[in-house]
Amino acid sequence: MTRVALLIVVLFVALALVDAAPKPPKVPPPKKVRCTDHHFDTCFHKEFYCPDNCARNCTVDCSSCQPVCGPKIQKPKQVKCNNKKLFPACSKQNLLCPASCPRTCSVDCNSCQAVCTPVPPIYTPPPPPTPTNPYSPPPPPTPTTPYSPPPPPTPTTPYSPPPPPTPTTPYSPPPPSPTPSPPTTPSPPPSSGTSPKHFGRCMSKDYPQCYQRRLACPPTCPDTCHVDCVTCSPVCSCDKPGTVCQDPKFIGADGLTFYFHGKKDQDFCLVSDSNLHINAHFIGKRNPNIGRDFTWVESLGILFDTHQLYLGAKKTATWNDALDHLSLSFDGQPITLDEVQGANWTSSNNAVTITRSTTTNTVDISVNGLFKIMAKVVPITEKESQIHNYGITQEDCFAHLDLSFKFYSLSDEVNGVLGQTYGKNYVSRVKMGITMPVLGGEKEFHSSSLFSTDCEVGKFIGKRDESSLGMMDFADLNCASGINGRGVVCKKR
Repeated sequence: MTRVALLIVVLFVALALVDAAPKPPKVPPPKKVRCTDHHFDTCFHKEFYCPDNCARNCTVDCSSCQPVCGPKIQKPKQVKCNNKKLFPACSKQNLLCPASCPRTCSVDCNSCQAVCTPVPPIYTPPPPPTPTNPYSPPPPPTPTTPYSPPPPPTPTTPYSPPPPPTPTTPYSPPPPSPTPSPPTTPSPPPSSGTSPKHFGRCMSKDYPQCYQRRLACPPTCPDTCHVDCVTCSPVCSCDKPGTVCQDPKFIGADGLTFYFHGKKDQDFCLVSDSNLHINAHFIGKRNPNIGRDFTWVESLGILFDTHQLYLGAKKTATWNDALDHLSLSFDGQPITLDEVQGANWTSSNNAVTITRSTTTNTVDISVNGLFKIMAKVVPITEKESQIHNYGITQEDCFAHLDLSFKFYSLSDEVNGVLGQTYGKNYVSRVKMGITMPVLGGEKEFHSSSLFSTDCEVGKFIGKRDESSLGMMDFADLNCASGINGRGVVCKKR
């Protein structure tokens, strides 16, 4: 009996120690959300998961059919420039408030943009003329004349007190001699205060109210954004389903984030379907401390019908944003685009269109009925290298691609690192609820070359169109380069 009692005591002590042991904090699972607006047939009641950075606090933007962080997105308010006299062209435009302040914005008439921060008044108040008199170097007689109300000879001085005339000639009260002072007019500060580092434009003529409108990038992504023509607002390129960015971080069609590292100097299948196959070439740098490569996407090899399209970033040691680092070819023929925003190239059958979104390093690629890609070449900055311990040297800034895809005709059997998330029976294999969920499968997604379709999950057959350039042995093509991309994929229902 003594032994039994002793054993029971030992068991109770062990259980107490287990209960007392600190338990790891439980990461809440991503919240499932859906579009509840029946006006959007293709998105109505479609389910998504909240992104990692707001796992429990997001809603669905039904217009773009994507989960977004924060409360429900309000319909953007329409605003106008009210100064018809000084800005007649801008006063005729109807502008929509940015997504960051959909109901509270104003118009900066100088740049003709809807901005969140209140625009400083364009008209200078009447007091400024008074301080100018002490500063005016002219002899005493001259300053006394501005103060004396008698100078009615010039009809312009009586109009100086009212606000309307003051914007253009704030210093007009003095005689013609003080005219050199207008260079210090306060009109420039308002525009400089609201102009961030980068801007985006809507390049789709299907949205005339937003087409070619220049909008500032949000503070959360001041360097990398594009304009959602539907809502006419700037959005971060890496914050929506289908994106691939950084060391590559993927956001699948279900809104879940995962990582696929692959290996440097290797090619991997991102999307494979019956008439579309996209391989990505990974570049990178070995990190012995973590036992894997830091990797980015340098180029894409795209196969469709009987055609091949190459998109890549040119290797460069020192980054200069004013120089173009894009490399493009179609069916083996290099494509040259003028370094002018809006410059475009169209294939002989009018199926493929490539347009510059900015003067350098950014293009939109469209293939009728198949896909659209927004691509931007970016470097690894010194700051990024320090934060993530990439160890980037001056010999190579690892220029790579940021990509955003939209696919219009994917089948239920589509596969690939990103493509599988759009399959009919897709179930995520990554372990969710952890800081960095990683997807394995390097072997099944590996391709022997950039234009090869021999990955284990390959589905590509392609249309055999006799009128095209003829059959090509894609496996024989070798287009080395590297990757770092983002992608947004939309499957037609």
